[in-house]
Amino acid sequence: MNPTHIPRIAADLALAAPRVEAVAQLLAEGASVPFIARYRKEATGSLDEVAVTAVRDQLQRLAELDARRETILRSLENNGHLTDELRSAVEAAATLATLEDLYLPFRPKRRTRATMAREKGLEPLAQALWAQAGQDPERLAAAFVDPAKGVADVDDALAGARDILAETVNEDSGAREAMRELFAARAVFASRVVSGKEAAGAKYQDYFDSQEPAATAPSHRILAMRRGEAEDILNLSLVPPEEEALSLLESMFLRADGPDTRQVRLAVHDGYKRLLSRAMETELRLALKERADAKAIEVFAGNLRELLLSPPLGARRVLAVDPGYRTGCKVVCLDRQGKLLHHDVIYPTQSDKQAQAAAAVVRELCTRFAIEALAVGNGTGGRETEAFLRGLDLPGAPPVIMVNESGASI
Repeated sequence: MNPTHIPRIAADLALAAPRVEAVAQLLAEGASVPFIARYRKEATGSLDEVAVTAVRDQLQRLAELDARRETILRSLENNGHLTDELRSAVEAAATLATLEDLYLPFRPKRRTRATMAREKGLEPLAQALWAQAGQDPERLAAAFVDPAKGVADVDDALAGARDILAETVNEDSGAREAMRELFAARAVFASRVVSGKEAAGAKYQDYFDSQEPAATAPSHRILAMRRGEAEDILNLSLVPPEEEALSLLESMFLRADGPDTRQVRLAVHDGYKRLLSRAMETELRLALKERADAKAIEVFAGNLRELLLSPPLGARRVLAVDPGYRTGCKVVCLDRQGKLLHHDVIYPTQSDKQAQAAAAVVRELCTRFAIEALAVGNGTGGRETEAFLRGLDLPGAPPVIMVNESGASI
């Protein structure tokens, strides 16, 4: 457990830091979420299982972030890329996406078009164009023409230089963060049916030609479109208006309006269309999938809760007993809508005198609240309590039913 994570988690979840620290300590000792929520209320301030789970998930996420940070710092140092400025940026990165953006220019990668252009000696040409000093690109490129290196003419040289610049744009951490924000705010889910699949995909006909802002798209529609894509019925795209993205990148990288700047503009456009937009679309797809899954689980949990809380006997007035020996049997009376009417404690198994008192209490409650059924938990003392209740001559002869307590402590 990293102590520096406690204040951050407490702020993110709007919880008191001592409660978060207590949960973290219990988790580190191997305690489970149900155990902490049920049996360590005094330490956590009675945090429920939802809050404890949120703390656990945040701790895991930050631990993974720290582990990745250490791996990146070690790689940068081993390869001679680590500077004081870069170290500070890596150590300050608050998210995995930011961390990966910083590492991207230095990460070992497969051979790309930019890599091959560098191998042909075109890096100085790319840097000269990037300076945007108003020079003639063709005159600059002429010095790099070398058929032996695979640079047949000026056009080949300029194309290779643009490949290097396109990769530079793609790996710029500021550009990636700006694009990430633009995609999150302005991306549109566009869905089209695959040609010839109209009949086979009839159940997806609502998505044969649809567009919807990703930021407001309901989770069930996101999941439906993804299923249609997985079944090869739909083609999906998830991008913002292209002119907005290109305009944003141009404002970040274009500093003049000369002929060399026009080459940089071509490289910026290529970097967005071929590299950056695809990376951002993949990121956003994953984020939306996580959001949709979480919402689906939330809806399922709500439906399941309603199902589990629905009265199995229908609308009945119930006397429910949680059996026990030392602490007695907790008794509640509920009306036909499940509203609590009365609660009490009886001791039917400790002595004859207390058993007689318990019998009198149960009879009186059955009469007062017109009880129609009795429910007894099957935990400790359940059989003895059930036998006790069945032996009573109760008004109206309500049935006595044993109830499964599995999961009650959770």
